[in-house]
Amino acid sequence: MRPIFSRTLIIIIFMVLAAIAPVHAGPLEDGEAAHKQGNYKKAFQLFKPLADQGHAQAQFNLGTMYDNGEGVKEDNVTAVKWYRKAANQSFAIAQNNLGLMYASGEGVREDDAAAVGWYRKAAEQGFALGQYNLGLMYDNGEGVPENNVAAVKWYRKAADQNLAGAQYNLGLMYANGEGVREDYAAAVKWYRKAADQNFAPAQYNLGLMYDNGEGVPKNGGAAVKWYRKAADQGHFFAQNNLGLMYDNGEIVPENDVVAARWYRKAADRGFAPAQYNLGVMYANGEGVPQDLVQAWMWMTLAAAKGQKNAIEGRKYLVNKMNSSQIEEVKRLSREWREKYNQ
Repeated sequence: MRPIFSRTLIIIIFMVLAAIAPVHAGPLEDGEAAHKQGNYKKAFQLFKPLADQGHAQAQFNLGTMYDNGEGVKEDNVTAVKWYRKAANQSFAIAQNNLGLMYASGEGVREDDAAAVGWYRKAAEQGFALGQYNLGLMYDNGEGVPENNVAAVKWYRKAADQNLAGAQYNLGLMYANGEGVREDYAAAVKWYRKAADQNFAPAQYNLGLMYDNGEGVPKNGGAAVKWYRKAADQGHFFAQNNLGLMYDNGEIVPENDVVAARWYRKAADRGFAPAQYNLGVMYANGEGVPQDLVQAWMWMTLAAAKGQKNAIEGRKYLVNKMNSSQIEEVKRLSREWREKYNQ
């Protein structure tokens, strides 16, 4: 079994919902202190008069409170109202959040072009999240014509401000040769910057680069290190790959028990390759007690997602099972789907 590789762009929409920072001594600072203590009623009472007087930070703060339902009933329409008041005063965070509301259709009619407009206002002020989100819109062709060169431009601006998601996406653009010349060494550079900030997708991709020897000398030990960092954060591609390393005895000592444990973590996240791999472990009694019911259950779940080898595995196992075992598989599969909402 080979590691699962991914070159998929991770789309991360950043919403600043709790970035309420003190600016001046007085009611605003007192409101900030109350908010941090979870005394949302007092915070609201302190922010509201300031917001009514046109204070942009206070207007933004009220927007976040309505957005989160903190001390008030959650109300996206009212959140948009206060974000807009702050955004119209060129308050960059509010411009970014107003863009997100348009992008998601929360509190306003969904409008990608309007989202782009507000992201751009924030981005042109040097606000990293606005730059990142504007890059995403160019990358996906949402609200603007798809333009990888423009996407790279805005990702780079945000990445230069140490925004991990932008660093990761910029790494992907270099790895895939989108908007820039393909350059694995540059991809590794940007993955590493994001990985060093504990950004799991970047840790996983950095592990891949070491695993494949792309942009860096091939180094299985480094691959395992970065897979583990991502896996410990719940990254199921990394969990599956780490399981494969232990399954095959690559770099780490072969350990079927540990392999099955990592497969299970990814399988419970609904990752079909890991579900198949776990099914194989149960079928062969490797790392877990041999259990054909469990084997067929995991292969059934994987097959439902189109995992071809799981489909073949089910065909092989069905000849070894009786009708009561098959009914047990159906019950267990149903219970798993209900538990994990899949």
